[in-house]
Amino acid sequence: MTRGPIFIAEASSNHDRDLSRALAFVDAAADAGCDAVKFQLFKIDRMFAPEILAQSEKHRARRQWELPVAHLKPLAERCAARGIQFSCTPFYLEAVAELAPYVSFYKVASYELLVTPLLEACAASGKPIVLSTGMATMDEIAAAANTLKRAGARDITLLHCVSAYPTPANEANLSAIAAIRDATGCKVGWSDHTRRPAVVERAIHRWGAAAVEFHLDLEGEGAEYAAGHCWLPEEIAPVIARVREAFSADGTGFKGPQPSELSDREWRADPSDGMRPLKRIRAAWKPAA
Repeated sequence: MTRGPIFIAEASSNHDRDLSRALAFVDAAADAGCDAVKFQLFKIDRMFAPEILAQSEKHRARRQWELPVAHLKPLAERCAARGIQFSCTPFYLEAVAELAPYVSFYKVASYELLVTPLLEACAASGKPIVLSTGMATMDEIAAAANTLKRAGARDITLLHCVSAYPTPANEANLSAIAAIRDATGCKVGWSDHTRRPAVVERAIHRWGAAAVEFHLDLEGEGAEYAAGHCWLPEEIAPVIARVREAFSADGTGFKGPQPSELSDREWRADPSDGMRPLKRIRAAWKPAA
């Protein structure tokens, strides 16, 4: 019996560099039933080329989305206290070492799938790796998976992903989950940008997603919420609850009377005459007062 896939709440840049708000994301993820919460560790000057930053105020403004390194320790401690895993995406090579004391696993973003040194550094840590595959071809995905394996990764989860924010449900292409799994031999999950319960549940129940990552906001005021791909806690919590309930129904596979039906066993028809209940019960039975 399993609980189904792991659910990873992506706080994105909706924390607004506010530690109390970032901690609230941990609590919201735990309260919603998630297994992990994930943040992003980037520096705009290391993410975008200088010629882009020189011309684009929009990209320079993302400096306000950077997660302070000083927040890592209290976030990891809050995750431990709430019983969920802490993860973070490194967007520059040194971030791998900065995150090492704190994260349960590394998450590599789709946009960095081609950055071999970053993949190798994450893999060399010995920690589990989750890698999103948005925009990638199967050849690129296989190459990235092989890079991780060669560099020492032993626990790899690839996330089928469509890097559109939001993603139309009819472009989710969920059958790619099975295709990636067949091509790489890795566990494969779904990184959701659709914000559609039916899509998430289809990824799990039809295509066997091993993990589901989704973007979370607290109340609709985060920096990325307006784009339309972020779930609110009250939206995702019932989805997780339904999935947990569905997997709890699988049981152990051993066929035998369940506790809730034991009292009815003696009211089965007796094989001697086909009448209910069994004869030994009839002999002593009295109606309840």
